[in-house]
Amino acid sequence: MRNFKNWLVVVMLISTSIIFAQTKLTGKVVDETNQPLPGATVVLQGTQTGASTDFDGNFTFETTSTNGTLLVSFVGYETKSLTFSGNKDFGTIALAPSAESLDEIIITATSFAIDRKTPVAVSTIKADVIENKLGSQEFPEILKSTPGVYATKSGGGFGDGRLNLRGFNSENVAVMINGVPVNDMENGRVYWSNWAGLSDVTSAMQVQRGLGASKVAVPSIGGTINILSKTTDIEKGGSVSTSVGNDGYQKYGVTVSTGLLDSGFAATISAAKTKGDGYVDGTEFEGTNYFVNISKQINDHHKISITAFGAPQRHGQRQNQHLISTYRNAESGTKFNSDWGYKNGQVVHVEDNFYHKSQTSLNHYWTINDKSSLSTAIYASYGSGGGGGTAGSNTGLFNVRIGGDDQPIDLDNIVAINRANGALGSEAYLRASRNDHEWFGALSTFKTELNDKLSFIGGVDLRTYTGKHFREVTDLLGGDYAYDNSDVNNPNAALKVGDKFSYKNDGEVGWLGLFTQLEYNTDNLSGFISVAASNTSYRRVDYFNYLDSDPLQTTDKYNFGGYSVKGGANYNINDEHNVFANIGYFEKAPIFTSVFLQFDNEHINADAENEKIFSAELGYGFRGENFAANINVYRTEWNDRTLTRSFQNPDGTFGSANILGVNALHQGVELDFMYKSSDKLTLTGMLSLGDWTWLNDVENVQIFDEEQNLVNTVNMFISGLKVSDAAQTTAALGLDYELMDKTHFTVDYNYFADLYARYDPNDRGTAGAPQAWKMPEYATFDMSLRHGFKIGDLDATITGRMNNVFDTLYIADATDGEGSVTETAKVWYGYGRTFNVSAKIKF
Repeated sequence: MRNFKNWLVVVMLISTSIIFAQTKLTGKVVDETNQPLPGATVVLQGTQTGASTDFDGNFTFETTSTNGTLLVSFVGYETKSLTFSGNKDFGTIALAPSAESLDEIIITATSFAIDRKTPVAVSTIKADVIENKLGSQEFPEILKSTPGVYATKSGGGFGDGRLNLRGFNSENVAVMINGVPVNDMENGRVYWSNWAGLSDVTSAMQVQRGLGASKVAVPSIGGTINILSKTTDIEKGGSVSTSVGNDGYQKYGVTVSTGLLDSGFAATISAAKTKGDGYVDGTEFEGTNYFVNISKQINDHHKISITAFGAPQRHGQRQNQHLISTYRNAESGTKFNSDWGYKNGQVVHVEDNFYHKSQTSLNHYWTINDKSSLSTAIYASYGSGGGGGTAGSNTGLFNVRIGGDDQPIDLDNIVAINRANGALGSEAYLRASRNDHEWFGALSTFKTELNDKLSFIGGVDLRTYTGKHFREVTDLLGGDYAYDNSDVNNPNAALKVGDKFSYKNDGEVGWLGLFTQLEYNTDNLSGFISVAASNTSYRRVDYFNYLDSDPLQTTDKYNFGGYSVKGGANYNINDEHNVFANIGYFEKAPIFTSVFLQFDNEHINADAENEKIFSAELGYGFRGENFAANINVYRTEWNDRTLTRSFQNPDGTFGSANILGVNALHQGVELDFMYKSSDKLTLTGMLSLGDWTWLNDVENVQIFDEEQNLVNTVNMFISGLKVSDAAQTTAALGLDYELMDKTHFTVDYNYFADLYARYDPNDRGTAGAPQAWKMPEYATFDMSLRHGFKIGDLDATITGRMNNVFDTLYIADATDGEGSVTETAKVWYGYGRTFNVSAKIKF
């Protein structure tokens, strides 16, 4: 009996050890250039058990299964299957690029360009690079080492950054988040402050220069920026993070994920709060951002997900540029800002921005069969907010300062004057120009394999948009009310805070797009032919200039067709060399203000010309074991372009111009490379040489004041003038050195030259006027140090960053003055030395 008990104990011990034995699996996941892929998913096939790779692409995975198959995947790459039997170190696992893995994320299916397959010039920035380098910079600035890109902070306020691509501003660069377009439907602009928290949830960001691979009906002119947000994590867990920096910068964030449950449900929620005093005087800011993704794998054929995100914020702005001499004489130097003041001892932002733009989408991905799929997104976006400024019959009171001209505005002085006025009301007060909107859309893409080499893609892009534009009183500055006579339906109004005045109108935009593409793909040759068509409709409703009974209050709808035809091919000569070419022509509908010329419902340009664009590109790529490089040349001809210009009039007031029928030529050459000299050292670099020029003069350009009144009509002699706002020559060098395990040191050098100032349309009325003022060339150095370590069983990282290490003084933006000389140009200086330290703990 005793022997039986002993044997029973032995059997139980052996059984227990078998049951609880852990198979340990390790490896490192890299991309096609042997760079680590942080955040890659490693999951045991047939289970919901998995792990994610760390900052260096490494993973350690334990399972009770003694054998099986691991599935390794990453956004934009083919999934790789690996078998195991017992403990195993898989070593380096290289994933190959693929569009198919994006189908559940990008509703336009193949919008993400694939290396050595899609025939476009492209740069991809992964999440680890964004996290390592961005810090407290503006989101567009993460792209400043990309060929053809020029990114600045503009006036320096939180979220006020801007980006130009091959000399084209945001109106002509398509920005998509998970395949959904986000450019404003009326003017095409992208306001990066609306997406201030997007960097926290970005898994990859890709810049396609030129025609791009996007299938939405009409391609962009300068290029396409595709931003992929994180979806649902395979692992249960999350992270907490904190960040501090110069000028009181603080940020706190948390992300929580359920992981993929046995039921097929998964949810990820992320939120963060940011605040600070701002580098520039009077640009204090505060914002939050949120991201929610809930998905359900219904079966092998159907998956649905709901994604919602937004970033409500408010920040002070520096709207007005100044002479270089003004900054030199100012107490705060290049940080000087004339657009803020004090009231009752509190900072008041005379110019500010406040906005909340949410975007929610319901996505459905349907695998019809082995050859066909259908992906659909239905989305809604609501925007509320605007920008602050001054109003009243005596806005000159805002020029009275507390001390000298370089000091804050004396708002208490205005309060005293307005109070003394009594029944006369406020002479000067604060207002907000609101731009609220409602935007609904549906985007659906069907893809099928016709045979082993040919695939067909077709889809529909539907959008409806209403922009609500008005001004409202935000602070009467001591007065009880202010008089306004701009509303014919309510003349001689006594305005209170919150009342609308000056203008109130809606812009209604409809969009119907159809797109088709035929793709050819073999081992060495891939190509496509794409045809797309669109109809854009505009209607304007004016509540102030026309009586409610007047049929002119609402215009007819005006429709404008557009289309595109483009094609391209990539040929892989061998495993190392490839060449590509693309060519296209498209016509783009005029923007809203090209149709309604004078901010009313009577001066309507019903036959506004389409913008016409021809583009061609030729490129070569090399992929070696340790070295990769790309070089491409491009030429874009743009006719009947519409330009909008905002500027300061000579008296300091705001002015704007709508410039029609401009022709331009953008051409250049771009080079980028990556060299991995050892397992620890990686070097990167790029050179971009552009030649961007206006080709014709323009007659009868209308100038409007801040109240949308026509104040002048001028001729503009701009033929031969260089395109402004972006450096036509840029270069970059980067270094990433692994000091020790999980510790990386990076240095980035960026050089900018041939940067021309914007011009004031009022100053271009004489033939033979000189070239626009050429700003001084400049270069900056950025550095970061990132260290990964353990806190118990938790992974943690701490990152220190310093931008503009040598505190280089440079002018980032400027407006041409009289005679195109330095002394009369009005400028914004870029930031001096800044720093940021952040920490993250994953659980």
